[in-house]
Amino acid sequence: MPERDYQPAFPVPESPRFLLGTSIEIVRQIRINEPPCHALFDFDGTLSLIREGWVDIMVPMMVEKLLPFAKPNESEKEIEAYVREFVYQLTGKQTIYQMIQLAREIEARGGVPLDPLEYKEEYHRRLLARIADRREGLAKGTLNAEDMLVPGAIEMLSALQNLGVQIYVASGTDEEYVFEEAHLLGIDKYADRKIYGARKDYWSFSKEMVIKRILEENSVDGSRLIAFGDGYVEIADCKAAGGIAVGVASDEKNRSGKPDEWKRRRLIGAGADMIIPDFRETKQLLDYIWNSKGRADLER
Repeated sequence: MPERDYQPAFPVPESPRFLLGTSIEIVRQIRINEPPCHALFDFDGTLSLIREGWVDIMVPMMVEKLLPFAKPNESEKEIEAYVREFVYQLTGKQTIYQMIQLAREIEARGGVPLDPLEYKEEYHRRLLARIADRREGLAKGTLNAEDMLVPGAIEMLSALQNLGVQIYVASGTDEEYVFEEAHLLGIDKYADRKIYGARKDYWSFSKEMVIKRILEENSVDGSRLIAFGDGYVEIADCKAAGGIAVGVASDEKNRSGKPDEWKRRRLIGAGADMIIPDFRETKQLLDYIWNSKGRADLER
């Protein structure tokens, strides 16, 4: 089942509203009778920061592949700007979709592309070289897992677990790497082996399929699902199923506690009910959903 393309379906409010005394933006107030019992998390950028800076690996690689097939008078800067645009447009889907687009661009310029999986493997080799110190540091204990997590992530996972919520992780990154990195960060113990990622037969995996499986296997309505993500796919898929969608507009590089504006606008467009910069206000967010059931005072 192919993953949905990004289609902005909701307007970005001109005047943001926030849960009183917090940085939690309430895009639309929810109304629920029963709180969620299943929570789906995206991985990279939502929980993990191990792969922060991946764009700086993917974009130059694609520019390198496209330069030999540049159009007349097309500069390297123009190619880079074009590549960056479609890479960001496809962000949130499995990595293979960006490589499929790269192959299409080479073909459109008269070249003969490799199989997109070959481009994906090369990208992974380059990215793994870039983040090798992070992975090794976590494995040896010389790097604190807290430094490679979106702030408050463990507190959120622990709080949900204490509420009896079943936790799932679904990522566009290859499954083997998600397993490894979730273990390095201590996330796997919260998901109880319910971790899903991309596969070589990419058509056999999507976050929409994971959501359908959660609901069918547990015989629950979509209203009992909550999704957290910094990508549009999990947000749009959760809303399509009738769940509560929390957009995590994380500042991956600086961990500043301020929302990334590009992510914020994209997540709202995809249907996020609320926007958070990270999980530092876990208690207030869960009180709003579990105790207030979406009824709370807001401030502008």
